[in-house]
Amino acid sequence: MGKIFLNKEENLFSYVVETFRSSASISLGKIKNPVTKKIDINLEQAEYYLDILLMLQKKTKNNLTEYEEQMLINIVSELKMNFIEVKQSIENVNDASGRLSKNKKR
Repeated sequence: MGKIFLNKEENLFSYVVETFRSSASISLGKIKNPVTKKIDINLEQAEYYLDILLMLQKKTKNNLTEYEEQMLINIVSELKMNFIEVKQSIENVNDASGRLSKNKKR
């Protein structure tokens, strides 16, 4: 992805993809929400943005420049990994919290 100058359509496509990437990253708590100035996690919303990018990837298959295709593959892969990481962290915290509650009741 070492391309320096993008044509107009590549710029527009990049903008759309980056918009959903940013929204997903905010929903995953990876970026501070610019409106609330807080780190919030909303997995349902993050999954929605990831689904949009996956649909875009599917619908544009064989119709993207090499740069666009690689950019989309990389962003979708990164977001999937982040999603799994955050989801597992939340599950681990919930499991630990549940064990603590059970131990206090004994």
